[in-house]
Amino acid sequence: MFFTRFMSSVVLVVLSLFTIFAGGYFLGVVLLFLALTAYRELSKACKLEEDKTGLLGIIGYTGIIAYYVLMVFVENRIYLFLALITILVAFMFVYVFSFPKYKAEQIMCSFFCVAYAPVMLSFIYMVRSLPYGIYTVWMIFISSWICDTCAYVVGMLFGKHKLAPVLSPKKSIEGALGGVAGSALVGAVYGYFVVEPAISGQQVTWIFLLISMVGAVISQVGDLAASAIKRNHDIKDYGKLIPGHGGVMDRFDSVIFTAPMIYFLAVLLIRV
Repeated sequence: MFFTRFMSSVVLVVLSLFTIFAGGYFLGVVLLFLALTAYRELSKACKLEEDKTGLLGIIGYTGIIAYYVLMVFVENRIYLFLALITILVAFMFVYVFSFPKYKAEQIMCSFFCVAYAPVMLSFIYMVRSLPYGIYTVWMIFISSWICDTCAYVVGMLFGKHKLAPVLSPKKSIEGALGGVAGSALVGAVYGYFVVEPAISGQQVTWIFLLISMVGAVISQVGDLAASAIKRNHDIKDYGKLIPGHGGVMDRFDSVIFTAPMIYFLAVLLIRV
């Protein structure tokens, strides 16, 4: 099990590096695949696939594809908000004109499944598309995966106080703090040695330290949120796409929360 998980992690890191460096259409297509897979995993967890007509699924999948097409081909991001509102209106249209076939909870969960993973994953592309995005985008993974690794190591060595005993008994407050500290350190080192020489006129080390700290805190909320959904629906893993890890939602649970935060912090703090 450990070997399978380790090899999957290596392959995932290599593919992530290649995809992020490539950027553009290739990154958009890969993220669309992840978004559609995550939507299916969430829909299955929420039992939305029991809808025999498939109308909710059609709206969800079509809406996600339309959202990503707009994101990649249309520069004005206002159209993404238009796409989200249109998806919500479409769900409500089905709800109203087929009443009482669907419960309100089904409609709300359907929209949640679109907004939660697919939309939030799209911010990876948006960060990559920013000026200096080739440097900033790595903060998403530093804040998520580096934090996760540091939290695990510190928690194993020094963990005594439970962070969320019901959701994740092995996570500790000490581990969580260690994850934030480790992420901040790596973010600062990355900013100083890699980014600062490339961005003239800006001292970004402190900015990247702050971004990685905030991102690390948010990433742990994302991790626990995904665990809470699994507990509520009595499932172990969201899927089996990634051997040793589970599904897209299992591996990218923290990235899903971190990506939007990194985007907005980068827009606010890094001068163009």
